[in-house]
Amino acid sequence: MKQFTETPRPEETVETPTPAPPTAEDATRAAQQAGWTKPIPFNYDIDTKEVREWAAVAPKYEWKDEFGEVGPPVPELEDQLFRNEFITRVGYKLDALNAIDWKEAGLHPVMLENIQLCMYARPTPIQSYGVPAILRGHDLIGIAQTGCGKTDAFLIPILSKLMGKAKKLAAPRPYAESFDAATHTVRAEPLVLVVCPTRELATQIFDEARRLCYRSMLRPCVAYGGAPLRLQREDLQKGCDILIGTPGRILDFMNQPHVLSLRRVRYTVVDEADELLDSSWEQDFSRLMSGGDVNEDADHHYLMFSATFNRSCRKLARTYLGEEHVRIRIGRPGSTHINVAQQLLFVEDRSKKQALYDLIMSMLPIRTLIFVNTKDQVDFVDDFLYNMGLPSTSIHSGRTQIEREDAIRAFRTAKAPVMVTTSLSARGLDIANVMHVINYDLPRGDDAIGQYVHRIGRTARIGNEGLATSFYNDDDSDIGSDLVKILMETGQKIPDFLQHFTPSDNTLVFDDDSNDSQDGDADEENGTQGGGRWGAAEGAQETVQDGWGAAEEIQKSVKEPLVDVASSSLGGSTWATQAQQEPTNNW
Repeated sequence: MKQFTETPRPEETVETPTPAPPTAEDATRAAQQAGWTKPIPFNYDIDTKEVREWAAVAPKYEWKDEFGEVGPPVPELEDQLFRNEFITRVGYKLDALNAIDWKEAGLHPVMLENIQLCMYARPTPIQSYGVPAILRGHDLIGIAQTGCGKTDAFLIPILSKLMGKAKKLAAPRPYAESFDAATHTVRAEPLVLVVCPTRELATQIFDEARRLCYRSMLRPCVAYGGAPLRLQREDLQKGCDILIGTPGRILDFMNQPHVLSLRRVRYTVVDEADELLDSSWEQDFSRLMSGGDVNEDADHHYLMFSATFNRSCRKLARTYLGEEHVRIRIGRPGSTHINVAQQLLFVEDRSKKQALYDLIMSMLPIRTLIFVNTKDQVDFVDDFLYNMGLPSTSIHSGRTQIEREDAIRAFRTAKAPVMVTTSLSARGLDIANVMHVINYDLPRGDDAIGQYVHRIGRTARIGNEGLATSFYNDDDSDIGSDLVKILMETGQKIPDFLQHFTPSDNTLVFDDDSNDSQDGDADEENGTQGGGRWGAAEGAQETVQDGWGAAEEIQKSVKEPLVDVASSSLGGSTWATQAQQEPTNNW
């Protein structure tokens, strides 16, 4: 692979004649010679909402009463759900983390078959700890690095527990195949509510739910803003057992009691919880968490997941979670995965455009995700790359929903393997084979390092490897110290221009607001002497018998159950084996 040469610092710059920029034709010819496909323009001619391929109405397994407990296979749908070439597959570096088999989890037989179809050979650490905790009936806070399978950590146990009970628990529904909106509508009364911050993440979780609900009576639906309200309403009125959505659209449907009621909800899941636990919309969040109306089932469980989870978020979370909730932390909150090779290049703002082009052209054609800080910058960089003959697309919050979905689809299918975006796409977005993430602009602001962690987490997912390249200059000095700590933590090379941020004693102290021993509330309330960042793991191992006859072991502390893979030793437990650190990745 060619190496991109760092732009020298100003005092080292040698004046050389500036070459004439290539013409658009020359640039396109060079890009195609390097192996990039021809740019594909957005098709603005299709403007009818009804003919668009909306993610919200993707096909799912539809149930009939004559199926019994398990429905028959549908080969065409099965191919779409499980054998699509654009589905993210588990990488070879995952096996080093875990030697546990799904068959030991005591899951429903249909769920085991669906897991096999998904080609999930072994659970990840967050799944190894989270699945038995949820099967046991605990409320849960799950914190783990990006790309480690948090979505399946809550979907698999929840759906498994509901399989076989759907006829007893679910609301009535019409036949979807002969559905007539004028006469057959029912009110959606889901058993599971999954709330997430972005539309793209909602549709992604919906796709995973479609796979895991295959051949079961459970019917998933998704609700998010920007897409046609009527199409989503009609899909809900065909019956809904699992509702995934963004807060605004869910609240819109909650204001229509004949369309949606949350009175049957047994599980409420908040994905990317630290993003949603914000005081600016605490009233709306409270309404979502309470169900909006009278919930007839007292056995209601709350689950919250994220890669980062600061102190204020944890305090707010405790107002909803039960006293006996379990907290699972895989590694340090806010850490990056060692499978991401990180490189920083010193590039002045005036040189970024050319540096980006040179960097992309120096590598083989691969899916590349480029982050900038503003919507205007997205348009500027996308136009530049497109005019240079590179097959790029872009996405930001100012685009219409159909433009956003078309951009994601083009990027996912590699019709446009280069995508420019803001931090809108930093959380949860899971696209197969994203090999390179480029921070054209490093994030800035109060949570800059948190955004950086989420951004580079779009590559190297579930055991795969990836590269993250960031352009740095003196305007980014506020994040310099945190960047050095992240690089040191994962054994990455620290460039010369960041050496002055290296701690004098090489001791890493993270001021990331994630240490419970700093809270005062956790240790003082529980009376513990903090044995690690999340306190001492106390209590004995509790053997749990789940509903399918398999014994699982999870660690339960005296007052607030805690599983801390970073500091606790849980030897002897089949489903609580201490995670082993992966070997350092050499890109």
